Amino acid sequence: MADTGEAFWRFSLALYARPGAAPALLALQDRSGRDVNLMLFALWVGAVRGFRLAAADLAAAEAASIDLRRPIVEPLRGLRRQLKDDRDPDLQEMRRRVLMLELAAERRVQQRLAASLRVDAGPVQPDAQLVAAEANLALYLGDEDRSAEAALLRDALASLTRCN
Repeated sequence: MADTGEAFWRFSLALYARPGAAPALLALQDRSGRDVNLMLFALWVGAVRGFRLAAADLAAAEAASIDLRRPIVEPLRGLRRQLKDDRDPDLQEMRRRVLMLELAAERRVQQRLAASLRVDAGPVQPDAQLVAAEANLALYLGDEDRSAEAALLRDALASLTRCN
């Protein structure tokens, strides 16, 4: 499962780097309380694994990661954001170190999410994978799926899949 977790991490880094993806993910997180890793998971499962999630799959994924997200990732994120505007070089160095811890925790969350998926999807047509990814994102976002940020994520995913 470690290879699957690493594949998910690489996908996430690639999608996050696409124009507009990072701000869209963060806006949905900050405005609607959505989890960036769960959004990325929904997209990855569809786009790479060719699997369409059910509500129970999303619930299992969230349960697999909540014990890291709430007590570790979210407090680290809060501390990093608190330190953002401070001009003290020592505090900026501390912020950089907190960021490294936050990213390590996020990576571990992604490993757990990847391990929570108990389905090995067979080969699927690329257009079917994109449809599955979009359906997974819509399932997770609910009403937010009609947002400008969701549209940006779908565009970023389509762009990424065309490049691969």
